[in-house]
Amino acid sequence: MEKQSKVYRTYLQILKEELIPAMGCTEPISIAYAAAKAREVLGCTPDMVKIGVSNNIIKNVKSVVVPNTDGMKGIEAAAAAGIVGGHADKALEVISEVTAEQKGSMRSFMKEVPISVEAIDNGFIFDIIVALYHGADSAVVRICRYHTNIVFIQKNSDILLDNTAAESKPACGGDNPAEDGLSDRNLLTIADIFDFANTCDTADVCPVLDTQIQYNTQISEEGLLGDYGANIGSTMLKFYGDDVRNRAIAKAAAGSDARMSGCELPVVINSGSGNQGITVSVPVIEYAKALAVPKDRLYRALALSNLIAIHEKTGIGRLSAYCGAVSAGCAAGCGIAYLQGADLKAISHTLVNSLAIVSGIICDGAKPSCAAKIASSVQAGIMGYHMYQNGQQFRGGDGIVTKGVENTIRNVSQLGREGMRETDKEIVKIMLQES
Repeated sequence: MEKQSKVYRTYLQILKEELIPAMGCTEPISIAYAAAKAREVLGCTPDMVKIGVSNNIIKNVKSVVVPNTDGMKGIEAAAAAGIVGGHADKALEVISEVTAEQKGSMRSFMKEVPISVEAIDNGFIFDIIVALYHGADSAVVRICRYHTNIVFIQKNSDILLDNTAAESKPACGGDNPAEDGLSDRNLLTIADIFDFANTCDTADVCPVLDTQIQYNTQISEEGLLGDYGANIGSTMLKFYGDDVRNRAIAKAAAGSDARMSGCELPVVINSGSGNQGITVSVPVIEYAKALAVPKDRLYRALALSNLIAIHEKTGIGRLSAYCGAVSAGCAAGCGIAYLQGADLKAISHTLVNSLAIVSGIICDGAKPSCAAKIASSVQAGIMGYHMYQNGQQFRGGDGIVTKGVENTIRNVSQLGREGMRETDKEIVKIMLQES
């Protein structure tokens, strides 16, 4: 692929846009980011806070620990963290520099300042509105569609930013909903991703991939060392052995368990998700170590796995009732296959096989069980490749599988975006009943 071609430049930009550092589960961190920005605009500590969030934000914030808060959970805690200790210029690392004194101040703030939260439905799956008040002054910040996309800022009666007109088409509509300000994901295809991985100048991709390798390896190792969540990673190693396959699965799960339980190490995300960033990279990194492949080969495999995961998620959307770990785990299987010399045909069959196995996993919010879903998805990704190596495959007409990898991806997109929309509502309803 020519470096000056539109596809090459777009793929490189997609990697730069998607593979960014984040601290903690990205939905509460996005709330903290909006709150920190609103606090910056207001210019002082508020005496009242009002928050509106879409149902999927409620789902993904309810059960995870917000890092740097001494174990607090929930929308109110995320907002308080951003207001008291956040630095808006650090985006998804907004609360990475919280002091011990500020942690204590967060609890005091939540006791002393009224914070109200309401569910909103403006037609967007991802929607956060934070309004802060101090006396007669107010500040409003809205994030819509994706985690760092601030579309509206207002101080008192002065509108400082208004990109809401550009967001008038809800993200749940269309075949592949566009995200304004981001590169065109509709240019992604498995064939071109494979070509890009084979021919890209690794100097172009190594800056983002080196950070992904470093951060995501560190948190996966911390997950195995500590007592986090349901300890899925250590359970895998204890009962199933420590060969490379089980280590790849266990380390990815352990990274998620640490992250869901408030570990303060950052991760490099994929498709807006730290869990997906861990899942799509750590198994590939573990296999690269075991196979002793050159660093150049690892970069190419990670470029492939990351772009395939983004391709899968483009038609589904950032948030859905369809578990994002599935997309990432299946893409990791493709990256592992690539490390072992798989060609385009093998990569395509690996993806289709693995999607056929685990596409039924639901997303019922961010919480410890994500680690177990990651383990199942990575296992399916590896099995998908081993099936191909054994001359086996799922064929068109087998359920949602149809002839051609792109057609199967479209079917999965339709399932996750349209077919599971009512499922998503029921999941949120059930979760709120359990509150």
